[in-house]
Amino acid sequence: MARTIISTPNAPKAVGTYSQAVKVGRTVYVSGQIALDPNSGEMVQSSMDAQIRRVFDNLKAITEAAGGSLANIVKLNVFLTDLSNFALLNTIMAEYLKEPFPARAAIGVASLPKGATVEMDCVLELE
Repeated sequence: MARTIISTPNAPKAVGTYSQAVKVGRTVYVSGQIALDPNSGEMVQSSMDAQIRRVFDNLKAITEAAGGSLANIVKLNVFLTDLSNFALLNTIMAEYLKEPFPARAAIGVASLPKGATVEMDCVLELE
């Protein structure tokens, strides 16, 4: 099956040897997104709230570039360097995603690229 590389200037450029997303058939695999501002390429340095929102905004831009939306996410993985932010994550996630929610894992990790405090990747299924 053919692969299509998804790329948009509305999300940060890849900081390594990967694509923003890859589409195979109707399935889109979105690479991990951290709180990088797509315009400056710099990490959002403000509150955890702002960092989580920036990550969701990055995911939104990529899902739209793939021809879908956040509503097409069927699996979301979240990596947090501090699990005390779990409740905040849930609150903000409910603003970006509506029921039925995707399957999700939220994992506490020791560190993330570029000193990020949150990273998310996802899988979408397009109509």
